[in-house]
Amino acid sequence: MFKNTPAFSSFSVDDLDVAKRFYEDTLGIGSDDGSQGITLKLTGTNGVFVYAKSDHTPAMFTVLNFAVNDIDKAVDELIGKGIVFEQYEGMTDEKGISRSQSEEQGPDIAWFKDPAGNTIAVMKRL
Repeated sequence: MFKNTPAFSSFSVDDLDVAKRFYEDTLGIGSDDGSQGITLKLTGTNGVFVYAKSDHTPAMFTVLNFAVNDIDKAVDELIGKGIVFEQYEGMTDEKGISRSQSEEQGPDIAWFKDPAGNTIAVMKRL
């Protein structure tokens, strides 16, 4: 039914202008303005639609995952831009990276929040 249908994901924020500045200026992601929100221009996707919602509640799950070759370098660069990584006791190191013991456990991964409280992850590309 949907095999050849273009698809995209979306999530809400409480302040679209703040979100746009964060995604463009801090994370370096281009966006297109629309009448009801912005579309983040991400490689390999139809984009991710971000829209303002007056009663926004941060997602209880990760809304975006960025796969990188060098997670330490990416985390260090983001920390340099003022990003604070989530700390999970017994799970993350001092940088906020959860280090995998094997590929079966998944990639090394670190989580941070956007200004609206949505969770974003940066992970080592496998």
